[in-house]
Parts: sequence; structure tokens; C-alpha cells
Amino acid sequence: MPAESTSRTPFGRVLTAMVTPMAADGALDEAGVQSLAGFLVDSGNDGLVVSGTTGESPTTTDDEKDRLLRAVVEAVGDRANVVAGVGTNDTAHTIELAQQAEKAGATGLLLVTPYYSKPPQVGLLEHFRRAADATGLPVMLYDIPGRAGVPIATDTLLRLAEHERIVAVKDAKGDLYETARVLAGTDLAIYSGEDALNLALLAIGAVGMVSVVGHVCADRYAAMVRAVDAGDLAAARQINAALLPAVRGIMTRTQGAIMVKAALQLLGVLATRTTRLPLVDATDDQVAVLRQDLVDAGLRL
Repeated sequence: MPAESTSRTPFGRVLTAMVTPMAADGALDEAGVQSLAGFLVDSGNDGLVVSGTTGESPTTTDDEKDRLLRAVVEAVGDRANVVAGVGTNDTAHTIELAQQAEKAGATGLLLVTPYYSKPPQVGLLEHFRRAADATGLPVMLYDIPGRAGVPIATDTLLRLAEHERIVAVKDAKGDLYETARVLAGTDLAIYSGEDALNLALLAIGAVGMVSVVGHVCADRYAAMVRAVDAGDLAAARQINAALLPAVRGIMTRTQGAIMVKAALQLLGVLATRTTRLPLVDATDDQVAVLRQDLVDAGLRL
């Protein structure tokens, strides 16, 4: 594990939820995967999340997830934390993916709340505990009720924090009060999971972020983290304000994976902006608007 990781920051500070590069025909582009991973770490990320939703995990096979993770570990595993998204709405399948990720060399696991089936909180407790018991890897829970359909209740998080390998939460709940309760009641490391709230969450005690916009501006997000650490809220606000056009362009006009692939193509990092259905590639009109958003955020295209 990279030296920057500590018990307080178990997966680093600035992580990007990495897209999955694909060829024009939709096939996994393993060379593109390794090139992108190197670009992201060189740009200021000290961690990458592989096979999250932004990585189009619903439409990649288990074999592809294994190949993708191994490619990233080979490319940057000595320089960055490599966290594998292994969460599904099937506990047995989640355990299989967790064990597969451990064998592939992942630094840690990201476990999203089981989606669509809306399990009760007792089901969430058992699901996360069994998945955390399945390997020796540290676990980051992913609380995103807008997509999962059910939140991880604060009382549930307080109980899950007792598990020795459940060490962090990717927080996309959008409820700063409940996040503050978790921070006050546990030693869990909170990572912002919503770029629009990165600064707000850092200000109340989050240790970092798992970002989509970090594909294109990780260096400035790292500077924002340092500013907050130093107590320079004015500087942090200035950085946050400058990046708002990029957040708007990538996260608000359509699905984030669609637009960030287009952004990476504009930067010359990806050869294509190909996605897999039910996602669709960004249109030329959308890319034109995105280009202006990125320029407004200070990116050189």
C-alpha cells in the first residue's frame, strides 16, 4: 500500500472512480486502461476505484472485471491504492467478486448498498459483514440512496464500524447532519462521493473524495484537500468555485460516465468515448457544451 495511506486515510486522499476505456466496438481496451491509470496517478490521484458504477460495472462481466483490475494493479499498484468495486445486490456474488479482487491484488474493496431490492437494515448489516469477512482487505462502504433505493442508516453505520475491516464510507447521501453523526460516533474515514459536496464534506471532517471530476482535475482537488488541512478555507473555497463549471459539465447534463469519457477524449487521454448500452455516447452537441464548461474551469484543451 502506498505510504500516504494511514489509519485515518486508509485509501489515500484523492481517488477517482475510474471509467473503463473501451474500443469503438465496445470491447475492453486493456492498453487504454493502463494508460488511463497512469495518467490519473500522474495527475494527482493517490487512489483509483476500479469497476464502480462510473466504470460501467453493470455491463462488464466478472472476467472483464478481473482483467481490468489486474491491468490497473500492474500499471500503478506500486504508486496508488487500487480499490475494487465488488458490490452487487446478491451477497453470494459480492463475496465471489471480493475474493476474486483480493487474488488480483486490490488494495481494498468498495461495497455499494445492495440496489433495487431495498433490503431492510438488518439485511444490510448481514450483507456487509459477510462480504467484509470474506477477505483480509479493508472495506469502504458506498452509501448512495439515490441509486440504491435505500440508505445505510446512521445506526447501521455505527454498528458496521465495529467490524475491523470496515474502515471507510464513500458518502453520497447528501445529508451533512447524518454524516456529522457518523463522524462523531465512529472512527470511519468519510470520503465524499458527490463532487458538488466535496468541499462541504471536507469542511466537516471527510478525509478525501472518490471523484468523477477528478479524472480531469485531481491536482486541484488535492490542493483543496491540503488547503482544508491547513485551515485555509478561503483558498479551498476559491479552488472549489473555479472547478464548478467542470462539475456542471460532467455531472449535471447527463450521466457522469458518459460525459467524463467525452472530457478525456477532448484532452487526448482516451481514443474513444465509447460506452455500453444502456448508456449512450455523448453527442457532438453535448461535447461542444462540455468543451466550454471545461475551458471555463481552466482546463487547456
